[in-house]
Amino acid sequence: MLGTVLESLSDRRLGRFLVLLLLCQALCFIIGSLVAPAPSSVMSMLGTKCIDKNYNSTQWYWRRGKQPCESIGDFDSPIVEEQMITANDVIFSFQIPIPKDGFVLDYSRWQQSLTAALYLDMPYSEGDGPAPDAVMTLDARLGYSDRGDPAGKWTEYASSKEYRHLACSIAQKRPGSMYSCSPVPLFRLGSLHHDFYLLNIRLPVDMFDTSEETGMNTKLGQINDMWVSFIHQNGGFTKVWLSLKTIFFPVVLVTVLWFWRRVAQLPRPPTLLENILVLLGASLSQLNCPLEYLTLALDCPWMPLLNDLRHGFFYATLLPFWLIFIGEHIMTDNKAISHGLYVLGVLLVLSGCLVPFAFDCVHYGRQLSNPFYAQRASGTLAMGMAVLKCILGGVYFCFLSYLIWKAFTDIGRRYQSLANKDQPNELSRPTCKRYRAMMAATHICAALTIIFIVLLRVSEAQATGYENIKLEYTSGFFTGVYGTWNIYTFSLLCLYAPSRINA
Repeated sequence: MLGTVLESLSDRRLGRFLVLLLLCQALCFIIGSLVAPAPSSVMSMLGTKCIDKNYNSTQWYWRRGKQPCESIGDFDSPIVEEQMITANDVIFSFQIPIPKDGFVLDYSRWQQSLTAALYLDMPYSEGDGPAPDAVMTLDARLGYSDRGDPAGKWTEYASSKEYRHLACSIAQKRPGSMYSCSPVPLFRLGSLHHDFYLLNIRLPVDMFDTSEETGMNTKLGQINDMWVSFIHQNGGFTKVWLSLKTIFFPVVLVTVLWFWRRVAQLPRPPTLLENILVLLGASLSQLNCPLEYLTLALDCPWMPLLNDLRHGFFYATLLPFWLIFIGEHIMTDNKAISHGLYVLGVLLVLSGCLVPFAFDCVHYGRQLSNPFYAQRASGTLAMGMAVLKCILGGVYFCFLSYLIWKAFTDIGRRYQSLANKDQPNELSRPTCKRYRAMMAATHICAALTIIFIVLLRVSEAQATGYENIKLEYTSGFFTGVYGTWNIYTFSLLCLYAPSRINA
């Protein structure tokens, strides 16, 4: 069937498809690079140290606006000693977003999500440093307010008592030196439905149990300041991303339906390649469906989890498809070898998809009810998932490259063998070029996809506060890879659709 399909394609027709593929890829890269901003932005904010000797867990503390809290600049202030302020009387307040040039800014629902990581300023003090196994207890509350609400009205979004492991190190233990502590994952919102947010954090100390073994927050040492980095998706990037989805969704969906209609009219049952092509088109269509528009009207904290499920289904279809697609082009008479390669490839893909998928379901599923939830050492776990993805992605790409090389050599060997025997040869020289052109396009698309998957996982580890990662990337790469998936799938559906009903 493959030889018949590609033989029926003229060099000009195939050339047009390949040129279209390259042009659309370049266009998506250019749109992402020139029109869309970076996928996300980071804002670091120093916490305001509000003080209250009569702390009330139902009261909100803020710095800007009417009736601000009483605050101190540092713990060396005379007020601390005069009023005998203790750690239990200090509430770190973060009111976001921060005004700019005197203008009050608010969050936009186009910004989709918000992730926060906590940093501590801890000076070195002899005999009073953080313990190696220090556990930090946080009393955290997150509230929201919208434009039009009365001044000072904050509605609780979530509150929780959380425990975070603190890992700190110091280069030189001398007065004036600061500890370098790893960022602490704080919370994650899957939907930015409200205009303003207020975060209150306390580090309570058990005044009746000051033992370093059992006392609450007694192993932390001296804390001068608290910083929080807020990471949100850029609204401009979201608009470009959804615009591409809005364009590709109907195009790919109609093409899949057209392809299946042509296949269904054949007098024979569909081949394996035709079935997997339909499945690939369907999985890409569900990924293209712009469900993110719902977040503009509804509060959808489950959207990141749903998007992970959609991406996982697409990857679980795309990666095995390449193995089958290339395997169908390997012209070997030993069918058992091809079947064994299929099974090995599918098992490899499933193992690479299911483990991170289980991690995401547990972690992000729990965050639906408690945004402050974080698995123990979640930054390390996220980095472990990233390393696992890199390893499995590298193994998969090497295996795929081997299959492509085998397809190249088998096609050339078969063509040369039939040409030497002067037998009727369905593998003409132009047909061999078409085979190899499709293999080359598949190899490029696979390389971009593996890089894309790894970058997504590494960026998630970076967002959880894994400070050892210094990764920068542009939105052009994301939009370019996304456009590549759509144009590549569209091209395959058109090229491999039966050209005659009675074929």
